[in-house]
Amino acid sequence: MSETSKAIPLQAIRGMNDILPPDSARWVWLEDKLRALMARYGYDNVRTPIVEPTALFVRGLGAATDIVEKEMYSFEDTMNGDQLTLRPENTAGVVRAVAEHNLLYDGGKRLWYIGAMFRHERPQKGRYRQFHQFGAEALGYAGPDVDAELILMCRALWRELGLVEGRDVRLELNSLGQPDERCAHREALITHFEQHIDRLDDDARRRLHGNPLRILDSKNASMHPVLDSAPMLIDFLGADSLAHLQAVRDVLDAAGLEYRVNPRLVRGLDYYNLTTFEWTTDRLGAQGTVCGGGRYDTLIEQLGGKPAPAVGFALGIERLLLLLDEAAVTPPAAGPMVYAIVPGAAVLTRALLTVEALRSAGVSVLMHLGGHSMKTQFKRADASGARYALVFGEDEVARGEVALKFLRNEAEPQRTLALASVAEWARELLKA
Repeated sequence: MSETSKAIPLQAIRGMNDILPPDSARWVWLEDKLRALMARYGYDNVRTPIVEPTALFVRGLGAATDIVEKEMYSFEDTMNGDQLTLRPENTAGVVRAVAEHNLLYDGGKRLWYIGAMFRHERPQKGRYRQFHQFGAEALGYAGPDVDAELILMCRALWRELGLVEGRDVRLELNSLGQPDERCAHREALITHFEQHIDRLDDDARRRLHGNPLRILDSKNASMHPVLDSAPMLIDFLGADSLAHLQAVRDVLDAAGLEYRVNPRLVRGLDYYNLTTFEWTTDRLGAQGTVCGGGRYDTLIEQLGGKPAPAVGFALGIERLLLLLDEAAVTPPAAGPMVYAIVPGAAVLTRALLTVEALRSAGVSVLMHLGGHSMKTQFKRADASGARYALVFGEDEVARGEVALKFLRNEAEPQRTLALASVAEWARELLKA
């Protein structure tokens, strides 16, 4: 092949990252924690397509949201002309699935998901064009009890991961009320911001008549005086909305969970109502939200299902892993329990059969492949993180034995094990 005809190396798309070993072990560890947590709370897994109809997100998230206006990866299906979108979030997809398959016919459902989402935004630390979300959705439950349960579930996760409330994560809580209350507040906001139009930035002016509530989310410091003096939604809430918020607070108070009621806390998507919450941190700079959620009682009907209440939350896996790094939370070291050292082809068959027997008994074994010297094999055994090296020397195998060497405790003497008793000493290894 000539120099000019060499293929140009292909690279991943900017903002869409490979997750490679050993870093992928941290992901597996976290995902295992999340699955175990969901099992304890009685939530079932749901998996929805990565590609959905574009109309699902326009109708569900709101045409005036940043996601729909600027961030979605949308395209036309060349086969039939359908307008399709890579999912930018998954609540709308879960609700679509629940409505399409009539999952609430026999009562409420508690569901959880984990997977890749896509948003076309400027990549930065912890925010990528392909990112991963974990979320929990409780559908068909109207009471404040499930709102509180979801918040307490988050607390259980932080504790399970080794994060400390008040230091690593903090809870902020608010109520967005009901649509008529938000409508009255919206009109008051528009009037207020129109009176200060010269102090609004371009984003705020663009949102003024489409989604003025999102202006309150602005990080533009020069606008803070205008935002601080804006009408607060809590002043427009009726007795039922206030009672719902108080009932959530009563549970959190009884559980000893500290939080701050933040009347400026809004969610970026149109479908939220009543309870809204965020878990935030100071450890990740300006992008301080780790987990956010709230109630969305109108979305199921909005997407074509029978009216039913719902509440949920989502968190970004990448951002949570960054937070764990900043908080110096180190997952347990990954690696096999045993590394099998095979000096030569003469013992290969016996080694393979023994290793398979160990794996069947529940022992994790990484077997050396490709030859190499004993010195090299022991180096790789040590680098693998294994606790033991199982050495299949030709003389030992000829006597029906194998040598077990302790890699993490040099003081322990090497042992000789009978190949005929694999199941017996496999149990000993698992108990050690």
